[in-house]
Amino acid sequence: MSANVQIVFYSTFGHVWRLAEAIAEGVRDAGGSPQLLQVPDLLSPEILAKMGATEAKKAFAHIPIADPRRLGEADAVILGTPTRYGSAAASMQAFLDSTVSLWSTGALIGKVGSAFTSTASQHGGQETTLLSLSTFFFHMGMVITGVPYSVQELVAMNEMTGGTPYGSSTIAGPRGERLPSENELIIARAQGRHVTNLAKKLAVRSD
Repeated sequence: MSANVQIVFYSTFGHVWRLAEAIAEGVRDAGGSPQLLQVPDLLSPEILAKMGATEAKKAFAHIPIADPRRLGEADAVILGTPTRYGSAAASMQAFLDSTVSLWSTGALIGKVGSAFTSTASQHGGQETTLLSLSTFFFHMGMVITGVPYSVQELVAMNEMTGGTPYGSSTIAGPRGERLPSENELIIARAQGRHVTNLAKKLAVRSD
């Protein structure tokens, strides 16, 4: 049995996108079908250019735009966003705010929900961002999961690294100069596998 996993992300400089790609690898490793989707950007091209994000965004410009009405087609939804003051970026929040029809029809009840993020610093709000996204999953009646501690990379002490039990993460640096490390990518792949395996188990029990 396969599982349809939608990986819906917002990324400014590509860090969250790279984690999304790793999560998709994990989904495929577990026999699932990942679908990478990005949410529309609320920032104008002019603002993005001033931020220096225009070139970075070209790398994942081919990723389709997510349709909130189609989240219900997935067996699992994994949301990714950079941190903005300890919570989700406005573009992601606006996307979630447009899913009221899914809430009113119960379209996501019983499906798996998970999240991942990036911050500029080690203590820049990774865990609060992931926990803030969990409120969306709760209101939708979803089954929430993160990354279990059987993933030994979560407790790595020999390097600076992201990765939490609430979801995978990366530390981008104050100027976005740091790319996700191999340790962080391993955790992201593990999250993809774990979400997929859980979605498959839930699908079997509901049949």
